Amino acid sequence: MADTLKSGDHVEWDAPQGKTTGTVKKKLTEPTQIKGHKVAASPEHPEYLVETGKSHKEAAHTVEELHKKAKK
Repeated sequence: MADTLKSGDHVEWDAPQGKTTGTVKKKLTEPTQIKGHKVAASPEHPEYLVETGKSHKEAAHTVEELHKKAKK
């Protein structure tokens, strides 16, 4: 997927329990921590902060892991 995700986009990704869906909150372009885990984001290799639809937990994913999903 091209780097076309933006805040509010609905996405899905593969998780150990199967497909998970959520919403992009923001693009990360600098190293940060989420729930004590280091996120090695940079302008050249951005990651996206997403919030899961069911549990509302936050996680960071690369653009390659995320698949844009149409709104229902």
